[in-house]
Amino acid sequence: MGEVLSVEEIFAKNVFTLGKMKQRLPKSVFKEVKAVMDRGGELSLETADVVAKAMKDWAVENGATHYTHWFQPLTGITAEKHDSFVAHPDEEGKTIMEFSGKELIKGEPDASSFPSGGLRATFEARGYTAWDMTSPAFLKEAATGVILCIPTAFCSYTGEALDKKTPLLRSMEAVSEQALRIVRLFQNDEATKVVASVGPEQEYFLVDKEKYLKRPDLIFAGRTLFGAPAPKGQEMEDHYFGVIRERIGAYMKDLNEELWKLGVTAKTQHNEVAPAQHELAPIYETANIAVDHNQLVMETMKRVAVHHDMRCLLHEKPFAGVNGSGKHNNWSLGTDNGVNLLDPGDTPNENIQFLLVLACIMKAVDTHADLLRQSASDVGNDHRLGANEAPPAIISMFLGEQLEDVVKQLVETGIAETCKEGGVLETGVSTLPNLAKDATDRNRTSPFAFTGNKFEFRMVGSADSIASPNTILNAIVAEAFCEAADVLEKAEDFDLAVHDLIKEYMTKHQRIIFNGNGYSEEWVKEAERRGLPNIRSMVEAVETLTTDKAVKLFEKFHIFTKAELESREEVLYETYAKTINIEALTMIDMASRQIVPAVVKYTKSLADTVIAVKEAGADASVQAKLLGQVSSGLAQAKTALEKLQKTVEEAGAMQEGKAQAFFYKDVVRMAMEDLRRPVDELEMLVEKEAWPYPTYADLMFEV
Repeated sequence: MGEVLSVEEIFAKNVFTLGKMKQRLPKSVFKEVKAVMDRGGELSLETADVVAKAMKDWAVENGATHYTHWFQPLTGITAEKHDSFVAHPDEEGKTIMEFSGKELIKGEPDASSFPSGGLRATFEARGYTAWDMTSPAFLKEAATGVILCIPTAFCSYTGEALDKKTPLLRSMEAVSEQALRIVRLFQNDEATKVVASVGPEQEYFLVDKEKYLKRPDLIFAGRTLFGAPAPKGQEMEDHYFGVIRERIGAYMKDLNEELWKLGVTAKTQHNEVAPAQHELAPIYETANIAVDHNQLVMETMKRVAVHHDMRCLLHEKPFAGVNGSGKHNNWSLGTDNGVNLLDPGDTPNENIQFLLVLACIMKAVDTHADLLRQSASDVGNDHRLGANEAPPAIISMFLGEQLEDVVKQLVETGIAETCKEGGVLETGVSTLPNLAKDATDRNRTSPFAFTGNKFEFRMVGSADSIASPNTILNAIVAEAFCEAADVLEKAEDFDLAVHDLIKEYMTKHQRIIFNGNGYSEEWVKEAERRGLPNIRSMVEAVETLTTDKAVKLFEKFHIFTKAELESREEVLYETYAKTINIEALTMIDMASRQIVPAVVKYTKSLADTVIAVKEAGADASVQAKLLGQVSSGLAQAKTALEKLQKTVEEAGAMQEGKAQAFFYKDVVRMAMEDLRRPVDELEMLVEKEAWPYPTYADLMFEV
């Protein structure tokens, strides 16, 4: 066995941290770099050259041969192009490893082959990547060798954002600037910025590699497009927090170590609700670093699974009938001098700054519920949102009994004189301590829940980048802070003005608060009565990006231009159509080439059995009945298959855009369901050895 390293020795081993910068850079250079990181600005080319050399030397010492500008295009995943450090050889044929400040600061990938929604024509290829200094460079160890990865933003030659990071960074600056105006009103003159922090919990499934490779739907679509329920699902509730099996534990151990090397603060691991489902959660980080790290988490989960002869599934609904996977996005705001703006304190009714922040967030979420819903939209999440496992498609806020009572008092009387106490939970066992009890319970059905000193946005899909949800959260809260500060900065009597504004916002936007069961049909009706939007699918949510309200918001804070919003609208419609098209073609391929032939072969075997039994003079009614059922199911499946083939052809003949996306949603998806139904019924009738694919039981219980 090799040397066992401690977590302290492993952690951030492959990260060019501030500490490593400080060790390797001259003091004056480090001071300039730190100042730009903290306050913005640009490095001089001379300074960039010094930083680049130090970064390259560190990387090469650790085995790196190449570097890449690592960015996040509108595909939702990451992109990288590797360039070696090898320079032009000298006269003697020797080469040295070089890396300049210019190469560090700016890259030039082809922008025409990434989704751009019309911002870039195919023949217009130039795009730029720009170094995000606030997110540390790191080393990626893979079969390609050791690669120095430099986190960057990605924009077009004409300046539009072609990625998910640029708008996020813009939104972080916007919410910081406007939140500073709020904290200044409460005499906090020490803070220089307000930081959005995020902790994303990541759910995922693990399946055996050999079984995965026998399922074209898992390979091409990331989810099972066919599959009858296993005899046991999650109804016994014995998998959640259950003992972690040895094979999974070995995977989790290696996953943690790989993430710790990358500076990812992997903290919590456990079995999730569904069989073969698990979760990993990190500690909070600055929003853009959390986004980068979550992308690394997803990449590393997949890579480590391969080494354990497994495959990691990040699709929101890989298996019908059991819980899918989400990504709870825990979001908070704090000043750089240590004040959490979402900490209510022991007496929230007396914490005026917190109440103003809460009122602004209520206003933001109510005003832009449609945008927040859109930020959690993707094709896979349509299978999950609104089911009895995830928040509904209706945006609401859970505040808990304590804060709901405070809001109620402020709305009704203008004064919150009391607040509910947490009390003590008595265990009733002499050898167990009594426990301090929180002032409120939690609500797992709420899409946007206050959980003590942060908000948990529970709608985000497991495969999604968390950049979009956090961009939207930062933007809508920045707007609410701005409008509040505009009023309060001009007030002659601040105490009276802030009191009146809190009451005004809470009264006007109290409809967004709901502490009950978000899964119930009663809530759907109640939400409609309150006038809250119920946007049921991804394609219905797309147009919220380009409403007058949205354009005004994003342009005011320079987060998106109208052209950038329209481009994302187009990309989302195309993504939806292409995803459903791939799923439909995969179903057609599986049904045509393997399922129908396998069932035909099985019916022949049954027919031969019926004839043989009859010739033997015995009763063949059972065999004949089964033959009839299978033949009937086969006929239904063949009819549905032909219908699906026809609808896919119709969809392909349509012009790309909104109409095509809705056709895939309303027509093609229904045809897919019509094919799945008889096929899943056939799976329950056909002998297991005759069925061409591993079943749900094979996939979820034999990991």
